[in-house]
Amino acid sequence: MRGTTLYDKLVDSHTVRSLSEDGRQLLLYVDRTVLNEYTSPQAFTGLRQAARPVWRPQAALGTVDHVNPTASRRTTAMPDPGAARQTEYFAENCAHFGIELFDVMHKLQGIEHVVMPELGLVLPGTVIAAGDSHTTTYGAFGALGFGIGTSDIEHYLATQTLIYKRLKPMRVSVDGDLAAGVTAKDLVMALIRMIGADGATGYALEFAGSTIAQLSIEGRMTICNMAVECGARGALIAPDETVLEYLASRPRAPKGGLWSRAVDSWQSLRSDPDAVFGREVAMAAALIEPMVTWGTSPDQAAPINDLVPDPGQESDQGRRRDMERALSYMGLTPGTRLTDITIQRAFIGSCTNARIEDLRSAAAVARGRRVAAGVRAMVVPGSSSVRRQAEAEGLDRVFLDAGFEWRQPGCSMCLAMNDDVLHPGERCASSTNRNFEGRQGAAGRTHLMSPAMVAAAAINGHLTDPRSRAGV
Repeated sequence: MRGTTLYDKLVDSHTVRSLSEDGRQLLLYVDRTVLNEYTSPQAFTGLRQAARPVWRPQAALGTVDHVNPTASRRTTAMPDPGAARQTEYFAENCAHFGIELFDVMHKLQGIEHVVMPELGLVLPGTVIAAGDSHTTTYGAFGALGFGIGTSDIEHYLATQTLIYKRLKPMRVSVDGDLAAGVTAKDLVMALIRMIGADGATGYALEFAGSTIAQLSIEGRMTICNMAVECGARGALIAPDETVLEYLASRPRAPKGGLWSRAVDSWQSLRSDPDAVFGREVAMAAALIEPMVTWGTSPDQAAPINDLVPDPGQESDQGRRRDMERALSYMGLTPGTRLTDITIQRAFIGSCTNARIEDLRSAAAVARGRRVAAGVRAMVVPGSSSVRRQAEAEGLDRVFLDAGFEWRQPGCSMCLAMNDDVLHPGERCASSTNRNFEGRQGAAGRTHLMSPAMVAAAAINGHLTDPRSRAGV
């Protein structure tokens, strides 16, 4: 009998019962969820209309993050009436159903996928489903996280279970040392470029190899967060000492004897040596360079010192059409050096890259320098806790002295769902996860990259290799 993958171990341990003869359709127990004001209203309305309670209110956390303003002075005021009603209804529902809520004035408010780990609510071996596709972030801890729709949120809240289709396991092995100036963001962008935006559709990814073992928790969260951008509906990294060290001091992680028993149980959370994966992908860390997107899909990316590609060199007609449309939208000409592309906006933030490690790396580039004339640059910490830590380390002063705006936590300019948006035609260097048409504002143009590269672009006024003299 062959060994079992980490993904299958987690699914098997949470299966309530099989719903199909082949075992691929099943009823899955879900340990925990996090709710936001944007994807939860219809689910709560459904519960109210059916007079159903939430089965385990203590297994849910609510946090306002998508629609709230991030201006430097925080208030409860919402300029948009729709956003105001969403946050009001969210508060009403959390109070009615007994769910803890971090509203905009709460000292722990922040982006859901930043807040959950820093509290210690993401534990190895758990299953977490939430109404946001980037719930895959939690795979950094050896937890199976995935996004669900509104009807599934209602089903989860009422039953603590979901109807789930088992995925195929896929392993991405990365070995060797990343070069100086190359980050986890570059690694995952290189993977997405390699296999395509649909290369992991139907799969749950497991990241393995010596490179992954050397990554910090923040770096691991970044790659698991963006795994969804190549089609994966789950991403995992086997928990190790790095995970234990991170969790040990978290306020809501197990303590005392519970911690000891939990650590003992987590030791088995890894794929067996003889486990078989549906697909294997290998990457050499030494070959990865700082990456930036040039198009309107995360897989339309290239090393920073490359040229804008020529669709005429693409033999596949579908891909050629996609490239032509992307370049038209982005206002780019084939053959242009990526480092010659000028920007008007720079954004450091999002559930991908707004943790303390990300802010430190950007501040290291910005220290003692100034944002270029004509560029508006913003730093939005991922949570109130990250913001306080950054201020304790003096990072806020570094950014402010360099001409960056230092703002309050929230999803902010990751998506055009608040007042932090691009104007039509504006080009933005962004540490976010998606560069779709209109993602950051109608007719706005987004280039994805690491936080350090965003800082370098802001200072130079154009896309910049963070390893060059101009970038450091």
